[in-house]
Amino acid sequence: METNPVQPPAAPGAGAAGDRTGTLDEALDRLHVRGPEFVGWLSNHGPMAVEALVRHGRADTVHRWLDRYSERLEEMPEVHTPITPENWFAALGDPRRIADWAVHFERETAERPWRAVLAEWWPRLLPGIAGGATHPVIRVGHAVRTLLTGEETAPRVRELAHALGYWAARHQPLPPVRALAPVRSAAGALAAVPAVPDQSAGIGHRLGQLIAFPAWPGGAGTRDIGPDEAHALLRELVTASVHRYATHGHGEPVMLVHAATAPNAVLRTLPALPRELWAASLSAAWAASAAVTAAYTPAEGRPYAPEAAVPTPEEVFERAAAHGDDHTIKFTDTALDVGDARALAAAVRSIELNAPFLQG
Repeated sequence: METNPVQPPAAPGAGAAGDRTGTLDEALDRLHVRGPEFVGWLSNHGPMAVEALVRHGRADTVHRWLDRYSERLEEMPEVHTPITPENWFAALGDPRRIADWAVHFERETAERPWRAVLAEWWPRLLPGIAGGATHPVIRVGHAVRTLLTGEETAPRVRELAHALGYWAARHQPLPPVRALAPVRSAAGALAAVPAVPDQSAGIGHRLGQLIAFPAWPGGAGTRDIGPDEAHALLRELVTASVHRYATHGHGEPVMLVHAATAPNAVLRTLPALPRELWAASLSAAWAASAAVTAAYTPAEGRPYAPEAAVPTPEEVFERAAAHGDDHTIKFTDTALDVGDARALAAAVRSIELNAPFLQG
């Protein structure tokens, strides 16, 4: 098994690794008694948003934000039947087993190193990356980033367990698609993704209409890709997805953030994975980003000019934190990973497009 030389980039602000307040662990403890969904299927973004707030130096806002956000959350569902080596495959993709899966991964990560658990289950879960509108893999990415850059506390390991459990319960493979003409760049490939014909219903209905994606180097079966190239291509995909939001985010401002945050979650996870899994991870990330793009992309882009005085990354995140919307916070966190002027403009655009979360 190859060693992994890639380390996640440092983020502006105090960061989870430098959090001396204990705020992140306190917030995760509060959230782990809640389920990963509410009102039937809406995703609980609390763990992801509080991780981003702490990482970017806004631990002081976390508990107040969480007080208000928790008003919408529901208790963790009841457990039913334990997940075992004999029945796990049958339980994959069954949302009624959310609590069973959470308990399973809590036990797994208590008995073995979390990296070993992740390496075993990542290839099992990867084909279902679109499940839960990609929220489970995004939650895994936040959890892994925290463990890679900070102390491996019990709440942080438990967060990974709950994130993996959510992914297993919402595991949903995409329909088979045919390959269109090859496209050289990730930006060009996203621009060439055909929109689904009926964009009048929820994501499940939209994903069911997928028929074809452009053949981009990250696509399945295009050619052999080594781990280092897979890493570079995944960074290219995240950058292109963030940039595209500035001109196309108006198509569906909430859902289109996932075209960037889902592949970025995979990118954040790569350093914790065996290198032989990186190429398959790239392929799945491309499928997720292309699927969300197809499901929600508008018919035409709209030119978006950055502000004359380009704000700093810290200023942009301050705006996102004050705005308070969970998707906006997460997208801005991903945009700051890209870090260039177009990415910052895309983050500002998300702040403009999405409704603020009023904390009272």
